[in-house]
Amino acid sequence: MDKKLLEILVCPVCKGPLTYRRAELELVCFGCRLAYPIRDEIPVMLEEEARTLGPDEKRD
Repeated sequence: MDKKLLEILVCPVCKGPLTYRRAELELVCFGCRLAYPIRDEIPVMLEEEARTLGPDEKRD
């Protein structure tokens, strides 16, 4: 994942910061509790493609 891209991307729902989870290939918004997938090195920043974080998932 390109560091410059990570610096400018925000959650499309709340405009909050995103956390990159390399192992899961996701960008996570803890404010909205949504995880956006990264497919073929491209973040899919669509709310309908995001998964909701489970109650046990916390910040790294």
